[in-house]
Amino acid sequence: MMNANFFNRDAEINAANNPLYDNYLSGGEGWLGLRYYKQGFTAMVRVDAFHNSNLYNPLQALNGYGIGAWSLSKEYKGLTITAGYVYDQIGNGILFRSYEDRGLLIDNALVGLHLKYQITDNITIKGFTGQSKFLFDRYQPVIKGASLDGSFTLGENIFMSPGIGALNRTFDQGNMDQIVSTINSQALETRFVPKYNMYAFTVYNNLTIGSVNWLFEGSYKTADAIVNANGTLEEQEGNVLFSTLSWARKGIAVNFTGKRTENFEMRTSPNEVLIRGLMNWQPIVARLRPQRLIARYSPASQNLSELALGGDVLLAPNDDISITLNYTHINTLNDVKLYREAYFDAEYRGWEDFILQVGTQYMEYNQELYQVKPLVPLLVAITPFFELTYIINDKMSIRTEWEYMATEQDYGSWIFGLVEMNIAPKWSFALSDMYNPVPGPSATTGSQHYYNVFLAHTKGPHRVTAAYVKQVEGINCTGGVCRYEPAFSGVRLSLTSSF
Repeated sequence: MMNANFFNRDAEINAANNPLYDNYLSGGEGWLGLRYYKQGFTAMVRVDAFHNSNLYNPLQALNGYGIGAWSLSKEYKGLTITAGYVYDQIGNGILFRSYEDRGLLIDNALVGLHLKYQITDNITIKGFTGQSKFLFDRYQPVIKGASLDGSFTLGENIFMSPGIGALNRTFDQGNMDQIVSTINSQALETRFVPKYNMYAFTVYNNLTIGSVNWLFEGSYKTADAIVNANGTLEEQEGNVLFSTLSWARKGIAVNFTGKRTENFEMRTSPNEVLIRGLMNWQPIVARLRPQRLIARYSPASQNLSELALGGDVLLAPNDDISITLNYTHINTLNDVKLYREAYFDAEYRGWEDFILQVGTQYMEYNQELYQVKPLVPLLVAITPFFELTYIINDKMSIRTEWEYMATEQDYGSWIFGLVEMNIAPKWSFALSDMYNPVPGPSATTGSQHYYNVFLAHTKGPHRVTAAYVKQVEGINCTGGVCRYEPAFSGVRLSLTSSF
C-alpha cells in the first residue's frame, strides 16, 4: 500500500501556513507486508516508509523508514508461541487491544512474547508480555496480560462464549520521574504518591438463545495516575460496563446498546495524549454514518465520563423495502449533554433498474467537548438526504447522493452532492462538492466550495486511485477513535496490491 500527497496552498480554506504547503509541497507513505506459512510455522515482516508524510500529524512532516513490524510464530500440539510484533485483544478490547489503523496512523502492536494454548476443544488460555509500539520505537512501560476464553453449546439453540482477563502495566523510571515532576508542580491539595503498577480485570460473555443474543463485558482498573477533565493529574480507579441485546426474526431486527464509563484511561502513561499510548479500544454506541455531512460530527468514545444508550430497529416488510430507525443518547456521568441522534432511512428496490434510499437525521453534538472548542454552543442540525442508483446493465451503474445539513453553528448549513459511475470490474469515477451557502461563526472566509474529483482503476489484485481534494477542517473518526484534521487542498494518489 502506497499513498502520495501533493499539497496545493489555499489560504481561503486555511490550507496554508505550515511546512507541507509552504515548503515541502509533496509527501507520502508506504507499507509492504509479507507473510510465509508452512506446517504450523508463520513468519511476517512489514516495511514502513514515511517521507514528508502528513498522516501522523497533519500539520507537520513525518520522516522515517524501517521495519515496522515482524513476528515469528509456531503452533505445535495446541500451543502457539509468537515472538515479535503481536496484534491481539482481550474480550471486546476494553481492557487491551493492540491493532493497526492506517487512516489515523494508530499502530500499537505489542512488541514482545505471546503464548496461546488450546486446553480443550472449548477452552483457550493465552498470555503475553511486552511493550507498546510507537512508530519505529517503543513506549517504555511494560505490559503483561492473560485471558481464559470458552465456547460452549448448552442446548439445541443455546451457545455461550464466556471469558475473563487480567492486565498489568508497570511504569519505567523515566515516565515515573516525569509523573512525579508534574504532580509536584500542582497545587498541594491535588498531590498524591503515584504507583508504579496498575492492574485491570474484565469479565465478558456472549450468549445466544435462539434468535436472541446478549453480549456483556464489565471491566475494572485499580487506582492509577490519569489526566482529568481539568488537565491535571489525579489518582482514580476506573470501570466500564458494556452490553448489547439483540433479537431478530424474518422482517424485523431490534438491537439495544448501553455503555457506562468512568475514569477508564488505558494508556502506557498519563504523559501521552490524543491517540498516543493507547492500550485498548472502547466500543462505541453511536453509529458511524457513511453520509459525508453527518460523518463530520461523529462522537468519539469518552474514557473519563460517559453514559451512552442506543437503540436500532430494522424493518423489512417485503423484499423491496427496508426501513432503519435509530436513537442515540449520550451524556457524561454528571448529566452534561454530549450527543443526541434520531435517525431514519428507507430503501426501495421495487423498480427494475433503480434503487432509492431516503432518510433524515436530527443531531445534537457537543463541540466544546468532542472538538475541544471552548465556549461554543451545542451544535443542532437536521440533515435530510437521498441516494439514487441507476443500474444500466450488469457492469455499469450510476449513483447520485444529495444531502442538506441545516444548522446555525460551526460552519453553518451545508449542501453536498455526489455523482458516481461504476464500470465493473475495473473503473470507478466520482465528482462531488460541499458548499456552505449560509456560513456560520467558524466560516471566517465565508461560503466556500470543497470539490472532490475521484478516479479508481482495479486490475486483478491491484487498485489505483487518484483524487483532487478540497477538504474542510474537522474531526476524522475511525471505529470511535477520532482526531482533528486541518483543511486539505491538493492531489492524493494511492496504490493497494495483494499478491
